[in-house]
Amino acid sequence: MAVLITGGAGYIGSHTCVELLKAGYDIIVLDNYKNSHPESLNRVRQITGKDFKVYQCDLLDEKTIEKVFEKNNINAVIHFAGLKAVGESVQIPLKYYECNILGTVYLCNVMKKYNIKNLVFSSSATVYGVPESIPISEDSRIKAMSPYGRTKQMLEDILRDLYTSDQDWSIALLRYFNPIGAHESGLIGEAPSGIPNNLMPYITQVAIGNLEELTIFGNNYPTKDGTGVRDYIHVVDLAKGHLKALEKVSKSTGVEAYNLGTGKGYSVLEIVEAFEKASKIKIPYKITEPRKGDIAISYADPSKALKELGWIAEKGIEEMCMDSWRWQCKNPNGYTVNQEVLSK
Repeated sequence: MAVLITGGAGYIGSHTCVELLKAGYDIIVLDNYKNSHPESLNRVRQITGKDFKVYQCDLLDEKTIEKVFEKNNINAVIHFAGLKAVGESVQIPLKYYECNILGTVYLCNVMKKYNIKNLVFSSSATVYGVPESIPISEDSRIKAMSPYGRTKQMLEDILRDLYTSDQDWSIALLRYFNPIGAHESGLIGEAPSGIPNNLMPYITQVAIGNLEELTIFGNNYPTKDGTGVRDYIHVVDLAKGHLKALEKVSKSTGVEAYNLGTGKGYSVLEIVEAFEKASKIKIPYKITEPRKGDIAISYADPSKALKELGWIAEKGIEEMCMDSWRWQCKNPNGYTVNQEVLSK
C-alpha cells in the first residue's frame, strides 16, 4: 500500500514517515520545505534503512500535484502540509487561509480525479477554542479563536461536506494536542526557525545556550501554579496514531474526528521542572503578560481513539523531555548546520 504524505519533512510528518516505513508501507513524500528541511528525510532513510520518493512542490500548484498522482499508484493520503503558527496567523491571516484551505481543496480535487478517497487529515485541538468543560471530548463545542484554528475548523467542515457529496470517502480528522519529544535516535526532532513558538523547543534552546531565558506568558491562570496547563504528547505516539487512523480509513467510509492526547495536563512550570530533572540543567525564565487568545487549561479525553482506533499514548513526560534533550544536544542548530557538516 502506497501512502502520499504531504508535509512529510516536517516535525510530525518525518516521525510518521518512520513509523509507516517500519510498518511496511511504501511512502511518497511531498513538501515545499517552508516549515521543514530536506535533511529530515535523509535522517528518516538512515533510521529505517529504506528509500522512498520525494517531490518538492507546493499544494497551491495543482498541476504539479497532479503529476505526482500520475506517476505513482497512491492508495491513501496523510495530509500534514500547511502553515501552523497561531501568533503568525493573526498577523498574516490571508496567507493562512490561502495556504491551508486552498491547498487542501486542490489536493482533494486531485484525489477525487484519481479516485483516491482515503484521507487522514492533520487537524488541531485549537478548533475547540476555550473549552466549556475538561477533559475535552470530540463532542465539545467547536469555536476556534485564531485564524490558524479557524482554517482547521473550516477544513473539517469542508471535508464533511465532501463526504456528504460522495459517501465513498473515508476521512479521519486528527485533533492534536501538544506534541513534544523526538525520535529516540536523536536524528529527527522539532527544528523551528527563529525563536520557537512552542514550549519544549524554547526550553531546549535555552538549555543548549542558543537563547538566554525562557519566556512564560502569564502566571495568574486558575491552575495549581498559575501557569497554563496543556496535554503534552510524545511525537512518536502521535505518529503511531496516524497509522491507526490509516488502518481505519482503509476499512470503512465516513468522517470521524479523534483527539490525540494523553488525557493528562501539565503546567508550564511542571514541564520546566521535568526537563530540568531529565537534563540536569537549570532553566532560567521570566514571567510576562499572557498572550492574547491563550487559555488556562486544555487536555484531551482520548477515549474515542482508544475505542475506535485501538490507539493510546504510551510515553510519559520524562521520556518526552529526555528525547527532546537528546535531539537538541545532537543537533544544537537543527538540521541546517548538520547538513553543512555532512556535505564536507
